[in-house]
Amino acid sequence: MVAMASASGSALCFADASSSPAIRRDLGSFCLPPSTVTFGFVDKPIINLQRLRLSRLKPRAANATAVENGKQDSDEVPTPVVIIDQDSDPDATVVEVTFGDRLGALLDTMNALKNLGLNVVKANVYLDSSGKHNKFAITKADSGRKVEDPELLEAIRLTVINNLLEFHPESSSQLAMGAAFGVLPPTEQVDVDIATHIKIEDDGPDRSLLYIETADRPGLLVELVKNITDISVAVESGEFDTEGLLAKVKFHVSYRNKALIKPLQQVLANSLRYFLRRPSTDDSSF
Repeated sequence: MVAMASASGSALCFADASSSPAIRRDLGSFCLPPSTVTFGFVDKPIINLQRLRLSRLKPRAANATAVENGKQDSDEVPTPVVIIDQDSDPDATVVEVTFGDRLGALLDTMNALKNLGLNVVKANVYLDSSGKHNKFAITKADSGRKVEDPELLEAIRLTVINNLLEFHPESSSQLAMGAAFGVLPPTEQVDVDIATHIKIEDDGPDRSLLYIETADRPGLLVELVKNITDISVAVESGEFDTEGLLAKVKFHVSYRNKALIKPLQQVLANSLRYFLRRPSTDDSSF
């Protein structure tokens, strides 16, 4: 695969140099026009990503007794899970939070979401072998529609994690954000190169499914969407799961309302791997 910047620097062009002449005649070399960040129907530029990363997370004093209407004991700390689901409800964004059986009603979390300009239109709790699952269906207060702005979706995620760190400080040992903002830092470190897995497959003729698993960090949802749309691939919907120290992502993506062809799948996968690589990696090694 060969990638080239256009003369203006505003578009990305690529061709599959390893393909047969017949395939190259069919594909040619094509340019991807510049794109702003999209998630669903949103089309807007990303602004001040560093502010977003830190604004929802605040350092916490060591408070081993803080509990949000739940219970806390000295048993093994369960893995906290925060799911941002854009697929299951066409009219609302679904947020699901699990932390073993330690969560209560999460009234403070719902109030924190309201402070983001959101309405909790439905809430329910169910139990299974993994613990108690708290689910919220949320919409924007000003429009009554589901959340489609990547920055606001990430703010929701960080707000929920922030409340976990505040009311269940023991969760910090199981969350990537706990290293900087929690009482107990994680006891293990995730090797980004080993933990990162990317898979793309067709999901019908009009879109593809992109799966990503990698080490979690603040701002990751926004950064992923930006990197995908930088090569003009649209993110139509999806799900972003925070499972302890890992982020597990499923995005429905398309290029010009069609599933991604193989060369573009490879460009997208390579771009994401480069972006997600260990920060200490020397660029000269590429």
